[in-house]
Amino acid sequence: MGSDYIAITNFTINTMSYAVIQTGGKQYKVKSGEILKIEKLPDSKPETKIEFKEILAYGDDKKIEVGSPTVKGAKVEANIIKNGKNRTILIFKKRRRHNSRRKNGHRQEYSMIKINKIFSKDGKVLSETEKKETSANKTEVATKEKKK
Repeated sequence: MGSDYIAITNFTINTMSYAVIQTGGKQYKVKSGEILKIEKLPDSKPETKIEFKEILAYGDDKKIEVGSPTVKGAKVEANIIKNGKNRTILIFKKRRRHNSRRKNGHRQEYSMIKINKIFSKDGKVLSETEKKETSANKTEVATKEKKK
């Protein structure tokens, strides 16, 4: 009578590393591969790489490194996906019995970014996004279009 179980050895548990960055007067907890909407970055164009050097803290499930106020040497690399504007917010002010009213609108600009890498203070890569093979799909689509 044999046993009906399989022993699993040599497995690792992947801990998700994160970083707390500061940009646009706000703080964001980011992980690699995450897509964020942040305040519009000046002179930013889509498909460009940017680095955030104001890292307030970084770590994973077991260990955390907190700066005072920032961690020197740590950085986060990201790609700008696009720049855009949010939906219109209406501002309507009225003073009753004075025939005074004012209607105004505001559209806040934003940059949409994707986090690629998180670096520790000694330059070691803590987490990195997996690159997907999209070039193979593009070539298959191009060959299908040529056949038609």
